[in-house]
Amino acid sequence: MHVDMPLEELKTYTGKSPKPDDFDEYWQRAMDELERQSFDYELVPASCQYPNAECFDLFFTGVGGAKIHCKLAKPKSGKKAGPGLVLFHGYSSGSGDWFDKAAFAAFGFTVIALDCRGQGGLSQDNLTVAGNTLRGHIIRGLDDPNPDKLYYRNVFLDTVQAARILMSMEEVDENRIGAFGISQGGALATVCAALEPRIKELVAVYPFLSDYRRVWEMDIANSAYEELAYYFRQFDPNHEKHEEVFRRLGYIDIQNFADRIRANVLWVTGLKDTVCPPSTQFAAYNKIRAKKEMLLYPEYGHEYLLGLQDKAMERFLRL
Repeated sequence: MHVDMPLEELKTYTGKSPKPDDFDEYWQRAMDELERQSFDYELVPASCQYPNAECFDLFFTGVGGAKIHCKLAKPKSGKKAGPGLVLFHGYSSGSGDWFDKAAFAAFGFTVIALDCRGQGGLSQDNLTVAGNTLRGHIIRGLDDPNPDKLYYRNVFLDTVQAARILMSMEEVDENRIGAFGISQGGALATVCAALEPRIKELVAVYPFLSDYRRVWEMDIANSAYEELAYYFRQFDPNHEKHEEVFRRLGYIDIQNFADRIRANVLWVTGLKDTVCPPSTQFAAYNKIRAKKEMLLYPEYGHEYLLGLQDKAMERFLRL
């Protein structure tokens, strides 16, 4: 029994949410702003250390002046430039424990794990916007006259800045970089690979932030996208701004980035996912032009996926 479209329909589905006509100009302007940003960073030895890994709190200044925090773990015995990984966390949480970063470092990877602004980690959200900030980050900045004030615009730029900082390190080979994330993290890894073409391997697990109109037409009150329903109920109950809302959300819709990806892609979807419905994930996947593979979990939803970490490591060991 499926919770969304039948699989054969999913394989050809390419999304309902609109792509703004000026999408490319919008993101070129954003990337131009990032180019003017300093890529300096501060390293502070972490309180947690491991025998085979050096662990640091890393801080940099992101666009808009926000102080951004990452966890950095690197091999102690590295004598030559090795592979690197950029890790991204799920919605509302943070970069997590040091253990998994140290495990990657034990395999020779230098790892940077981003804390998203204003979520569960240490990164600062200093965005000042007109309009509501009700219940979440998708709608943050949605009513501001300036579309550059969308919350996820800045987070997407943080992903690129973190990746470029990693690539600049002497112990890292900038041509051997992977990106990995689950849910919100899967979305951020996708955008990072789209905006930073040097990313070579992408593993995106049931990504969030895709095909907003499609998910609004479904039972979004029970999904990660519930704040869209709250937005319309509280701020546009007659849907007078309906078309403009979805047009603006198109700037931060990962399906609109998918054709920019140059990395090898492993895309992971549970067909019983009611949090980030499979159709929203396929909408992005079906637009990827790079070498790609879809890994399906037919009996799984938005949950722990058996064997996933091993399959992801197999991909990253190719770097």
